[in-house]
Amino acid sequence: MIRIRLSTPADGDRAVEIWRAAVDATHHFLTPEDRIAIEEEVKGFLPLAPLWLAVDAGDRPLAFMLLDGSSMEALFVDPVHRGQGVGKALVEHAIALHGAITTEVNEQNDQAVGFYKRIGFVPTGRSEHDGQGRPYPLIHLRFQPQN
Repeated sequence: MIRIRLSTPADGDRAVEIWRAAVDATHHFLTPEDRIAIEEEVKGFLPLAPLWLAVDAGDRPLAFMLLDGSSMEALFVDPVHRGQGVGKALVEHAIALHGAITTEVNEQNDQAVGFYKRIGFVPTGRSEHDGQGRPYPLIHLRFQPQN
């Protein structure tokens, strides 16, 4: 059973572990230098961020999501738990909170692009660079509930 809850400072190390494992499994397009630099940024920010966690029956985090209003700024699932509805449960939680939500995904992350399209996100635009100006194109996506 998956439960969704807000993170606490005690969850910080686990969130970084999830991020690291998920990125290593899906972000093969990053240069080694960028991968190291991004991890340093993440380690400084993620443990203190207000995350929504998907946790198992033992309260162990399996995935996390960062929301900024109706913008989903991050969604990372431990690769061991991919394909089990964990990411979808977090997205459904965001939709329950905000209705229409938006996100961005690295264009080169085919698995994530496919996931978002399968659950009802539609592309609304594209950027040539990521939010830090690196040469990793982003696809802008929007989910709106069907009426």
